Amino acid sequence: MKYFKTPSKCPVCGDQLLVRKLSCKKCNTKIEGDFLNCKFCQLPQEQLDFLEVFIQSRGSIKDVEKALSISYPTVRSKLDNLIESLGYKLDHYQEDKIVDEQRENILISVEKGEISVKDAAVKLNKLK
Repeated sequence: MKYFKTPSKCPVCGDQLLVRKLSCKKCNTKIEGDFLNCKFCQLPQEQLDFLEVFIQSRGSIKDVEKALSISYPTVRSKLDNLIESLGYKLDHYQEDKIVDEQRENILISVEKGEISVKDAAVKLNKLK
């Protein structure tokens, strides 16, 4: 039997769905009530895939960059979006720290010859 991911959003209004009935596939026991989906169950597949790579990489952004062939700022952006999707807010200190890390990585890329000074200037101007 094929199983599908439980929908978490109402297709009509977009609000969160409740799970009302659970059953055991082995003994057919049934439980009825109002149950909320877990935070992770509500994430879109793209964020679940990113989370899986992030965990496999033990949180190493450099390893995530390599695994997904994306830039450091893209990894940070995806991570920030994931954090916010789970209901957490980034405080200003964290955001400032992230921007500082992005600047540092851009400068390191110039130093290594991975990007030109002109490209670095454009990227630095796009940061907050």
